[in-house]
Amino acid sequence: MPSDIAAELEAVRDVLRAMSRSQPDLDAVLGSACEHAVKLCGAEFGFVFVPDETGFRMAGSYGASAQMLTYLREQPRLPAGRRSSTGRAALSGRAEWIEDVLADSEWAMGGVQQAGDYRTSLSVPILKEGRLIGVFTVGWKEVTRFSQRLVELVETFADQAAIAIDSVRLLATIQRQREEMARFLPSTVAELIASEEGDQRLAAHRTEITAVYCDLRGFTAFTETAEPEEVLEVLREYQGEMGQIVLTHGGTLEHYAGDGIFAFLNDPQPVSEHTAEAIKMSLEMRDQFAQLASRWRQSGFDLGLGIGLSVGFATVGRVGFEGYYGYAAVGSVMNLAARLCALARPGQIVVSQRVVAKLQDSLIAEPLGTFELKGFSRPIDAYAVTALESSGPR
Repeated sequence: MPSDIAAELEAVRDVLRAMSRSQPDLDAVLGSACEHAVKLCGAEFGFVFVPDETGFRMAGSYGASAQMLTYLREQPRLPAGRRSSTGRAALSGRAEWIEDVLADSEWAMGGVQQAGDYRTSLSVPILKEGRLIGVFTVGWKEVTRFSQRLVELVETFADQAAIAIDSVRLLATIQRQREEMARFLPSTVAELIASEEGDQRLAAHRTEITAVYCDLRGFTAFTETAEPEEVLEVLREYQGEMGQIVLTHGGTLEHYAGDGIFAFLNDPQPVSEHTAEAIKMSLEMRDQFAQLASRWRQSGFDLGLGIGLSVGFATVGRVGFEGYYGYAAVGSVMNLAARLCALARPGQIVVSQRVVAKLQDSLIAEPLGTFELKGFSRPIDAYAVTALESSGPR
């Protein structure tokens, strides 16, 4: 018995070592678990099946004959239900032992049995917090009497498989988060948001940002006459070009809202002279959009871009949930940028008094007047940006 325990412990260590790699291969980890389970149980083969919409697909195996593997690849889904020990374990949530599949009245997996030439089947559910994420199945060619010891042994490797499946799922989730966030944030920040460290560093906090909002002029009329495919193509091109400019200037794309784009600078990535950088960014967006609009006009689409810009303090931090994290800013500074954008004519960048005051030595801007804006109790002075110079009077 001591030697058996030593062998089991070493087998578990092998599986854990496979899982400890920075980028574990799920097939390799599950294959290792199957191999050790088969050898320690004296079985012929082992499988790990994971559920999907139509049944169970093979995710790892060891010891199966070529004919059995071919059958499972050609019939890629095992049905749920009482027809197999795999289906029964999934239904009951506990180990299911079929001592002789040929003598079991409910069993109905003749094709795979003929390919594998087995008589006894044992399946153990793989659970994560009570939720089924797979089934661990081993089989013997000879009729094998029930053994609680063998059940416990397979359950040990089912537990290891649960860790492996969940770890790979988590890594896939993190990678998907990074890919999604890379479209909105610099890659280093996207990785931070998707990490445990991000929980501390990106918790809600208050900081000064420069907020930028832009949307299209003539978009409603355009959508009334254009085909849906044309509308989507214009949006993709517009959002792609403007979004890339935001990222180039170290900005954070908070979100898209139809034809509107919300962005801000100076958090979570610090941007030196973030208000001046936001003006440079807005000027580049305006110029790049002019090229897009010129091409769209050849197709009969008359669109313009308005931009609003404000500076002030906001509460910013990570929002969302696992797999769908984002980064948002909340405060009147964001609302003001949107209201100023609404004042902008096509090709115009409208900014607040605070922006003008911050950049008084370099910003050239013309006063537009004082406006009563929704959400603000006091009138707001607005200015139209002409240029940003390195030095000189306003």
